[in-house]
Amino acid sequence: MNPESLQRLLTRTMPFGKYQGRLIADLPGDYLAWFARKGFPSGELGSLLALMYEIDHNGLGELLTPLRSQLQATSRKP
Repeated sequence: MNPESLQRLLTRTMPFGKYQGRLIADLPGDYLAWFARKGFPSGELGSLLALMYEIDHNGLGELLTPLRSQLQATSRKP
């Protein structure tokens, strides 16, 4: 896990399916668990979904809070 991957969870959206357009960091745990059972997609998307699943499954969602704040502060700057 690296900081860039954590940041991508907060900037990349789900490109397909029931939660299309939602940030990967905001996907529900049961949806992530479904991918864990069925298999994550290949490539970067699958890696990000697997990372988010591990974060969610282990109750580590607070790791993303400082990054969320940082991204929100950056987006508010003129």
